[in-house]
Amino acid sequence: QVQLVESGGGSVQAGGSLRLSCAASGLTFSSYAMGWFRQAPGKERDFVAAISWLGGTTYYSDSVKGRFTISRDNAKNTVYLQMNSLKPEDTAVYYCAADVSYYSGTYKGEYWGQGTQVTVSS
Repeated sequence: QVQLVESGGGSVQAGGSLRLSCAASGLTFSSYAMGWFRQAPGKERDFVAAISWLGGTTYYSDSVKGRFTISRDNAKNTVYLQMNSLKPEDTAVYYCAADVSYYSGTYKGEYWGQGTQVTVSS
């Protein structure tokens, strides 16, 4: 079965950086668009970033554009999210998703990881 395992979350002060990783198994990783979503307490899960199956195209939400960078290593079946200039409003549980698609103005994933907590203090 498909497994996505996130790592790299933690606590950081505003302005700091974190790098999230998501190791995938049980799927032909290089055939799928991958993405990151996040869910803050009391809010819905929101799209953060996505990357095409070969990594040539990336997509970002307006709230993270210019601060976050998504990348992938198909040889390692891993997708990354480099987060710089973190803000308190970036605090959320971050989820890795596989088989990400865009339809009617919404990004969605087919397979999900368990999530990793990111906490940014002011």
